[in-house]
Amino acid sequence: MYGKVSLLLSGIAMGAATAFAVTHSDLLGHANASASDAYRELNRFGDVYEQVRASYVTEPDDAKLVAGAISGMVSGLDPHSRYVDAAGFQDMQAQTSGAFSGVGLEVTMEGDRLKVVSAIDDTPAAKAGLLSGDMITAIDGKSTQGMPLQQASQKMRGPENSTVTLTVRRGGDAQPVDVKLVRDTIKLSSVRTRKIGGDIAYIRIAQFSGNTFDDFLKAMMEAGADKGGRNLAGFVIDLRNNPGGLLSQAVEVAGALIGRGEIVSTRGRGPDDSLRYSATGGGLVHTKPIIVLVNGGSASAAEIVAGAWQDHRRATILGTRSFGKGSVQTVFPLGDNGALVLTTARYYTPSGRSIQAKGIDPEIVVKQAIPANLNQQDAAGGEAGLKGHLDSQGDTEQGGSSAYVPDNEKDDMQLNAAVELLHGIRKNPSFPAGGAARR
Repeated sequence: MYGKVSLLLSGIAMGAATAFAVTHSDLLGHANASASDAYRELNRFGDVYEQVRASYVTEPDDAKLVAGAISGMVSGLDPHSRYVDAAGFQDMQAQTSGAFSGVGLEVTMEGDRLKVVSAIDDTPAAKAGLLSGDMITAIDGKSTQGMPLQQASQKMRGPENSTVTLTVRRGGDAQPVDVKLVRDTIKLSSVRTRKIGGDIAYIRIAQFSGNTFDDFLKAMMEAGADKGGRNLAGFVIDLRNNPGGLLSQAVEVAGALIGRGEIVSTRGRGPDDSLRYSATGGGLVHTKPIIVLVNGGSASAAEIVAGAWQDHRRATILGTRSFGKGSVQTVFPLGDNGALVLTTARYYTPSGRSIQAKGIDPEIVVKQAIPANLNQQDAAGGEAGLKGHLDSQGDTEQGGSSAYVPDNEKDDMQLNAAVELLHGIRKNPSFPAGGAARR
C-alpha cells in the first residue's frame, strides 16, 4: 500500500446526501456487478496491450506502454490529476521545497495546448515578458500539441546557463514568436516585502512553497505587525498571479491573521475523507487595515488564503475574480516508479462557499488598462474554461478574469487603488474590512 505524501492544493462544496434503504443483498449484488464490470474492462485493456506488443511495427518498450496507459487514465479524470515518472517526481519535490534549474513557468494543458498559468517572479520567463494566457506552441522547435504536461515541463528545465527556445502565441498577435531563454536556478523565495510611500507595508507572495509561512511571518514582523503596525497606514498583500502550492503553507499563512476559527475545510469522496483546518492563534495587526490583491492568475492555495481572510473580515479583497481552482491534489508515491497526483477533495471557505469553477469575487473590483495587443489573450477562462474540469456542483460557473499586471508600478491601477484607500484619498464602503480602525 502506497502512502500519501502531501496535499498540494485544495477543494469545494458537496451536495446534501440522499438517504436510501438498502439491504445487505442489495449491496452485495451491486458490489459483485461493479467488480464484474471492472474485470471486463481490465480484460479489454489486456487484450489491447497484448495486441500492441505483438503487432506494432517496431517492438514497443513495455515500461513506456504501461506509463502511457497510466498517464492517459489519470489525465482523463480532470486537468490537475496526472502521473509523473521518477524524474518528474523529483522535479515536483524540488519545485515545492527547494530550487531547480529552468525558466520559471507554471503551465497547464488546455485541451491539447500548453498554456502559461503564470511566470514566477524574477525568473527568465518573467523577465522575457511571458504572461498568463500565453500559448506555448513549440519547445526547441518541437510542437507541444498533445505533448504530456510532464514532458513539456521537463523540456523547459535543464542545466543552468543552457538555452531553450519557446514558440509563443499571444492573443491579438498574427503569428507565433520565438522567445529564447537562458535557464537559471529558480530559487523559491516566495515572499518579498518593501515599503510604499514610507507608511504602507507591501508584501508579495508569489507561491506557496515549503518556507512560505516562515518568510511571510518574517516579513510581517519586519513591518511591525507584532506591534500592531505602529507608524503604518496599513498592509497590501499581493496574491496576484500566485498559482498556489502547498495546502499546509496556505493554512499557516491564513492563520497568521486570524485569531481563532476555521480557515478551510476539505471534503472528499467518503464521509471519513473530510477535514477542517482552523487557526489556533495569531491575529496580527488587528488595528491596521489590510488589502489583498487578487486577479485571474490567483489560484488554489492563494484562493484559500483570500477566501479565509474575506470570510473572517480580516482583509478587503481588491482586484478581479480569481482563477477558481477549488480542488485538493494528493501525491501518492509509487516506489521507484514516480508518483500519482490525484484530485482527492474539494474545499470550502469558512462560510461554506464553493470556489470550484467560480473563484473569489473581490469586494472592490479594479480592472487594469490592458494593452490592445493583449486584450484577446487576457480574456482568461479560468478553471471553468479548462477541459474536463470538476463542475461547481449545481452553482453557476464563472469564467476567469484578467491576469495582467503592468511592469511599471505607476500603471498598476490595482496597487494604486489600494494605496489610495490606505491613504484616505479614495473611499469605499467595503474598506476597511470589519470596521478596522484607521490610525
